[in-house]
Amino acid sequence: MTDTSNIYKGIGREFASHETVNHSISEYARGLVHTNTIEGFFSIFKRGMRGVYQHCSEQHLFRYLAEFDFRYSNREGLGVDDKARHIAAIKGIEGKRLTYRGTYRATHA
Repeated sequence: MTDTSNIYKGIGREFASHETVNHSISEYARGLVHTNTIEGFFSIFKRGMRGVYQHCSEQHLFRYLAEFDFRYSNREGLGVDDKARHIAAIKGIEGKRLTYRGTYRATHA
C-alpha cells in the first residue's frame, strides 16, 4: 500500500498486489487501504536515527532497519512484553557467531 507518488508505479511487479491512496485529494484511507502503518514505522525510525544513532552509513542501513523492524513488530501495543521481546531477541542469535577478526576486517576493509 502506497500513496500515488510516481516512484511507486512499478511496485506491482514486485508484489502480489498494490493498492494506493490519493493524498492530493485528501484520501488517506479507503477501506483497508492506507499508509498509516508504514508512516508510523518511518516516524519511529527517523526519531531513532536522529536521537539515538545520529548517523548511519548506507552500507549498514539494512541493519538499522532490521533492528527497528524487530522493535516495531515486538512492541507493547501488539501485546509483546519485555520478557517475550527478550526471548525473541535471544532466539535471533541462535547459530550465529561473532568474532573479532570478522568485525575488524569489515571495519578496516
